Amino acid sequence: MRTAARARAGRSAFRDRVAASDPGLLRLTAGLRTVGSLALTLGVVGVFGASVEQLVAGAMAAMVATFAVREKDRRGQALSLAAGLPAAWLALTLGTLLSGTFTGTAVFVVLIFGAVYCRRFGDRGFALGMIGFQSYFLSQFLGVGTAGLPGLYWPVGAGFACSALIRFGVVQAGPEQVLGRLRAAFRARFAQLVSAQIELLDAGPDQVDKALDQVRGRTARLHETAMMIQARLTEGTPDDRAASLVQRRIADAEIAAERLGLLILTARMTERAGTPARADTLTLHLPGAPLPESGLQPVRDRAAEALHRDLRALRALVLRSSDEHRGTGLAQLRNRLLGYRDDDKLPAQASPAVRDVFRGVGEAARAVLGLRIALGGSADDSDDSPETARSREEIEAEDAAIAVAETEEDERDEERSGLERPTTRTAVQVTVGSVLAIAGGELLSRERWYWAVLACWIVFVNTSSTGEILVKAYRRLLGTMLGVVAGIVLAGLVGQRVPLAFALVLVLVFLTHYLARLSYTLMSFFVTAMLGLLYTLLNTYSLDVLVLRLGETALGAACGLAAAILVLPVRTAHRTDELLVTVLERLADVTGSAVRQLSGGPAADLLDQARELDEALGDLRSSTQPLTHPITPLRSRRDTARYVVAQLETCAYHARSLAATAELLPSQTAIAADPRLAGAGERILRNIDTVAAHVEGRRDAGELETGASIASLLEPGSGARARYGQVTDRVLGHLGRLDDAVTGLARPLEVPLRPRGRQAA
Repeated sequence: MRTAARARAGRSAFRDRVAASDPGLLRLTAGLRTVGSLALTLGVVGVFGASVEQLVAGAMAAMVATFAVREKDRRGQALSLAAGLPAAWLALTLGTLLSGTFTGTAVFVVLIFGAVYCRRFGDRGFALGMIGFQSYFLSQFLGVGTAGLPGLYWPVGAGFACSALIRFGVVQAGPEQVLGRLRAAFRARFAQLVSAQIELLDAGPDQVDKALDQVRGRTARLHETAMMIQARLTEGTPDDRAASLVQRRIADAEIAAERLGLLILTARMTERAGTPARADTLTLHLPGAPLPESGLQPVRDRAAEALHRDLRALRALVLRSSDEHRGTGLAQLRNRLLGYRDDDKLPAQASPAVRDVFRGVGEAARAVLGLRIALGGSADDSDDSPETARSREEIEAEDAAIAVAETEEDERDEERSGLERPTTRTAVQVTVGSVLAIAGGELLSRERWYWAVLACWIVFVNTSSTGEILVKAYRRLLGTMLGVVAGIVLAGLVGQRVPLAFALVLVLVFLTHYLARLSYTLMSFFVTAMLGLLYTLLNTYSLDVLVLRLGETALGAACGLAAAILVLPVRTAHRTDELLVTVLERLADVTGSAVRQLSGGPAADLLDQARELDEALGDLRSSTQPLTHPITPLRSRRDTARYVVAQLETCAYHARSLAATAELLPSQTAIAADPRLAGAGERILRNIDTVAAHVEGRRDAGELETGASIASLLEPGSGARARYGQVTDRVLGHLGRLDDAVTGLARPLEVPLRPRGRQAA
């Protein structure tokens, strides 16, 4: 019995690790789909005695049909596949018939422009553009001539058919299934974060920086999973109300988990300082930020042993919060942890800071319970304690109060026109870069110039600025260099053993797609190694060919970078400033709406506003990668970019917390609206607008206001009397921290501060 229990526990732990490392199993699904489509196509085409060229054509068609189609719903995927096959045949025909002619080159250039431009029409436009480009590239790669063209149609058709069969019949991943896997990943990453927080509680002076970095990393990974869930709620839930419930509970759990980490940091600092202290939220978001000396020692409170026990219990509760784990033991854990929401159940011997950590554990347990209820978990309330019953009633009241409002599309996201539209600008840049790559590529090789065009094309995919293109070109070149070496080794080992070569191709294809989201360098490495094997199969392998591939890749990347710099350039600084202003606007939206609702104003869709803030912040974080990359020579700009993003992440955390608290007003009698909060929030909103004005370079930009704390702005008698308590204190705490974080942007962004006591002109 014990052996079986240990085996079950081991399997469960393994599933949790896999779920946490690959949220939603999206990377695994992509790899299995591609390899499955490829293997099935090779089997089907090979049965009919196809030539090597036909096998390669079918295999590459299966791959492009798999990775180019990325709609979330099955109907959209089917339509893209159906439209993609004639597009592939047409591009293959044009590429073969016009090969080696000026007209063929001109058609290829037009195709490149159209393939990028049509991305403005969404996922289907992206799929058709990618399929058309790759099919034209396939015609150049195979070089079968007009005589061999008819023999390529049926393998390409077979590749599309096999891709559809694998997608819809074998490796299925409908929206509901993906969402379910993402929820499992969220639980697993939540549990991993709690484990890291336990280590932070115990870490000594030599280990505290490592433990804190681990907490930062796992907090970021939890947030990443939450964003992935929110992006798929519409397709993966039965109706809008269910989506709103899940979105609310995911947000609650994320906030509770992050707050628990801050409370542990505060407990460490208070433990040695001897006086009340509060951890700076920025410490949890800024990479490499050290703890002050008062926080270097572990927590040695008299209640530390009980705190360790309950943190481990919270981790178990998170992992076992689904219906497959039920029992009295789990109910007892839940009851004990939820009891900490009542001050009478807190350990009397604990210090105030450690008592706050126990409260944080109770709030996290409540968030886990709310998430389970929102996901349709069974009531299982027979073993509820009074505290658990109260928490359940609060959650059900909150769920009942959620009303799904119809919202119009944000007019600010309206697409620009002409060359200001990103897809049009990128299409022009890629086209110019491709013309340069064609001209230069033919100087290197009249037969394989298309490698330069492919490299130029790829460095523009999912990039928005010159800096992003530079980093991507560097990574592709590095991966290609290493892949050339691997291709030489593999080609020498395989020789002309076709079955072994195709088996290795399958392995390399899986690794390419499984690791694509983790490392662009590794993806380029495996692609280049795979091409070395394909050249071997086509009897065109030689060391000169692989070295030529490296040269063409370098040339194509250089041409793409030149086009990005010289043609309608988007400087990295301009792009980051543009996105920074968007983040500040979204921050003002969610903060203003939350404060208005907390002060008695009308209800707003705060969770959607918070999600828009997170998405804008994610875009900004991606755009600053060229500035924060390890190879950047501009160290001061790197530090500034990291600091600004960390400050904005701190702002976003407090804004999300305010939004979550504001949404409790309709259902919680313990929380009352306080009209005085409206005035207290005005300074924050003015300061956010001032920072945005300076980033935009507006002439009317003023100075940041500093002065008394936010709590002191609640003048007695200025509004109805509020019912004070922990929630009210927490609201004021979040407003105060948000005020500090916005003011903290002044130094790195060179925004002038208005000295205290000086009035605005």
